[in-house]
Amino acid sequence: MPQKLTKLKPVKVRRAGEAKKVGVAAFTLKELIKKACSLLQMPASRVQCCLYEDGTVVTEDYFLHLPDNTELVLLPDGQSWNGMVYDLSQILGLDRHSDELINAARQLLSDEHSARRRKILSELLCNLKDNAELENREEDESWFEGIDTRFKTKSSYMKHSCEQRIRSYLKEVDSYAHTIKNAKQKGEYQKVAASMAEKLKSMHYHGSYFDRTEKDLHRLCTKEGWFSCQGAFDLDKCESLHSINPYGNRESRILFSTWNLDHRIEKKRTIIPTLVSALQGKKSSDINLDYFYKLLFTTENLKLVHIVCHKKSAHDLTCDSRQVYRR
Repeated sequence: MPQKLTKLKPVKVRRAGEAKKVGVAAFTLKELIKKACSLLQMPASRVQCCLYEDGTVVTEDYFLHLPDNTELVLLPDGQSWNGMVYDLSQILGLDRHSDELINAARQLLSDEHSARRRKILSELLCNLKDNAELENREEDESWFEGIDTRFKTKSSYMKHSCEQRIRSYLKEVDSYAHTIKNAKQKGEYQKVAASMAEKLKSMHYHGSYFDRTEKDLHRLCTKEGWFSCQGAFDLDKCESLHSINPYGNRESRILFSTWNLDHRIEKKRTIIPTLVSALQGKKSSDINLDYFYKLLFTTENLKLVHIVCHKKSAHDLTCDSRQVYRR
């Protein structure tokens, strides 16, 4: 005779691939299966019970030791279960834009308590609400929430956001002039900064980096709008394979704003001080403007980096002394 509990054990049960859960209390596994099958409207014969977490098969003996409110899955005989992977594969088997798919993900998330599973489901739901193929404001108004009405397309706004980042680097170059004590050196530095500003203006502040409508050579994303982290300054690639499509939905757009255009050779610690030092006793015309311009404003020295991969410690990389002056 199998052992029997002295009080009812409450558990939560669902069918494989369904979000709906029912609460059932039973003294034995056999009793649990009978009650749950009735509530879930499925045949009670040849059914096995597994842990929702990892697919472990529950036996009568194992049932006795389950914590209260353990989540279980009922499976027809011969069907296997490997936890969340099954749910996600069932969901992803549907058209990703269908209401059924989104509602299923939302329902799973609303009744989920495991932090790990909530994270997976949240990210899944974010991707399901992807409207990357839409470009115009009237097509995807939610994407433009909080954005000035002058921006009519996603690409125009993304281009602008990149331009703003590059403009901020120019402001740092300009403001550094106030720290230079030598008047002549300061004047030559300001000439260099002005030349850089003119060149940046002609290059439209490299806004093309974030603009998916630009040619491959000029953008950092795919034509669909996917960006990949290029890894920390001292690595060849991102070890975590971070990627994001800010064109997909408003949440992704906002999250992308935390990604950095990181200077491998550092701007304030290295590049600008090297430029100032190079102007000591020299004229602005002696400086290799193109070299410093590329280090400060282009992808020859900038890497797109997920915030997790952004190292704020000193990079310990120096400018190439052979390139500082015109040849």
